[in-house]
Amino acid sequence: MDTTPRGLRPHIAIFGRRNVGKSSLINALTNQDIALVSPMAGTTTDPVFKAMELLPLGPVEMIDTAGIDDVGMLGELRIKKTMEVLNKTDLAIIVIDPSVGVGDYELDLRERTASRNIPVIWAVNKLDLEPVPAEQLAAWSRQLHSPVIAVSAVTGSGLDQLKQRIVELAPTALEEPSLVSDLLEPGDLAVLVVPIDLAAPKGRLILPQVQTLRDLLDHDMMGLVVKERELRWALESLKKPPRIVITDSQAFLKVAADTPDEVMMTSFSILMARFKGDLTELVRGAAQVTRLKPGDRVLIAEACTHHRQADDIGKTQIPRWLRQYVGGDLQFEWSSGTRYPADLESFDLVVHCGACMITRREMLHRIAVARQAGVPIVNYGVLLAFMHGVLERALRPFPLAAMAWQEAREAAS
Repeated sequence: MDTTPRGLRPHIAIFGRRNVGKSSLINALTNQDIALVSPMAGTTTDPVFKAMELLPLGPVEMIDTAGIDDVGMLGELRIKKTMEVLNKTDLAIIVIDPSVGVGDYELDLRERTASRNIPVIWAVNKLDLEPVPAEQLAAWSRQLHSPVIAVSAVTGSGLDQLKQRIVELAPTALEEPSLVSDLLEPGDLAVLVVPIDLAAPKGRLILPQVQTLRDLLDHDMMGLVVKERELRWALESLKKPPRIVITDSQAFLKVAADTPDEVMMTSFSILMARFKGDLTELVRGAAQVTRLKPGDRVLIAEACTHHRQADDIGKTQIPRWLRQYVGGDLQFEWSSGTRYPADLESFDLVVHCGACMITRREMLHRIAVARQAGVPIVNYGVLLAFMHGVLERALRPFPLAAMAWQEAREAAS
């Protein structure tokens, strides 16, 4: 459970008014005191994230949120943070106050979750303090067009039914494309090119490399891991060519030169672009680079914070390559975390990281926000393939994305 990355765990968030028992319900579901509980309304002030094992589902990320009916200036800020949690929620549990019932707050949440296609479980807590008649549950269920489950975090009543509902709805929230296994057949060999340099984490591989290798093994496929200077020797040593060569973006040029044209070649970043986002939309964003001119604004967005190396890809390499490409200076800004700058629409291009530490739902949301602002968006891997002149080849395994690239290039020219 501890080694499952946050970006691969189902994110289950609990919403509701203040003091409806959200925190106590999390504690009851997980059999641990992970959320602070108090009879005073407004105890939870910021979203609280906790990796837990929720049987029989497995590793999950539970999110406790502030009340949707908070008041005052600070209350408005807390509500805003609570609503931002929706962008990364795979499954929402909305708790109803038995003494208040379903009102504008709950109906607003229903609309927000529906607009994001987030599965919702409705529950009414504190059954031990205030029993809810069956006819009242039925009335709320009709009003919400969904069953309402009565539970008690104190006595455990209704928790089994709630857990069963979580298991039923969670798979539909977690559907993701394959990382690489859908491109191959059982028994096929993939060669993974993994440069080891100052940016590589000591003693381990980076997450996309590990995930790719695991995806191959899970589907009875083989993976051969080499450094970029060993690729040609490895290919010559094989009795037959591999089905695909997957490289780190920084080794694109050498790998493309060493890989026979009849062998599929792509990058970990492009695989992640499809796995965690919308590869077609990101490919369209790469075409916007051909339209950049000196003075344009470029936002480099990273979903997490990390220690930057001397020649960091986001801070140094990408700005340098883009300046060289346009033949002049560009206005670069950087953002980290879940929020874009308030003036997103004023940028000419968003260059996003590979999203390995966030969920697919959150990355799709970030792509959608950029699209709504009218700003093209591309990710590191797609951009680097374009800058190195190998994007067309790297997209051959993905015909729809390759077609989108050709159409976008023609429109941009």
